[in-house]
Amino acid sequence: MSPAARILIVEDDPAIVEVVSLHLRDQGFHVHAESEGESAMRRIERGDHDLVILDLMLPGMDGLTICRRIRENDPYLPILILSAKSDEVDRIVGLELGADDYITKPFSVRELVARIRAMLRRTQDRSVKGDRGATQRRIGDLLVDTGQRVVLAGSRRIELTAKEFDLLVTLCDEPGRAFSRRELLELVWGYHYAGYSHTVNSHINRLRAKIEPDPGHPRYIETVWGFGYRFAPEAASTEDAR
Repeated sequence: MSPAARILIVEDDPAIVEVVSLHLRDQGFHVHAESEGESAMRRIERGDHDLVILDLMLPGMDGLTICRRIRENDPYLPILILSAKSDEVDRIVGLELGADDYITKPFSVRELVARIRAMLRRTQDRSVKGDRGATQRRIGDLLVDTGQRVVLAGSRRIELTAKEFDLLVTLCDEPGRAFSRRELLELVWGYHYAGYSHTVNSHINRLRAKIEPDPGHPRYIETVWGFGYRFAPEAASTEDAR
């Protein structure tokens, strides 16, 4: 991972901006900051950053709206929400709108830096695997291309978020294996989100709605009652990418 990654802090508390910026710059990162939602969104739309640290309570456009708009245009830009809103529902909404991680204030700067490094490392690993370990998985009528991170149903492209795609690939990498919800949280989101198993459930439901011929009677992603999910063993095959 290059230490010169470009990080945008979207936060209206100047004290927090100052301390976070100082520590990130000490780690070799390039740091920019915006204190207001609309100006932050304009900067994000220019595509100049490798990761966004995002407060939820901002003047003008709020953080959840920014998160949603980022994901509409860029499924892969890492987003870390840093917020005083610690209620479970706020965390869940942030994660389900596409944030990669969520830290509540007050926070440990050391933990913040560690999580930023982990997020950037996963982004780099995804890119390397896409270049070197690309495969195509034929799943019934679907084609999953891990190199291009594309899913096709016939000639129709199915639009998945980054997390939906990673969740699909995690399951179909080991057809027949039952994954617990906690395992999927750790493998796909990268951290222990105790109590957030319904985050996995909601992502599974959205994934089924996009890939299953009949989401009410799933063909590909099966529920293992009282435990988690598995990919139907008879559904998947793996081929070398062309």
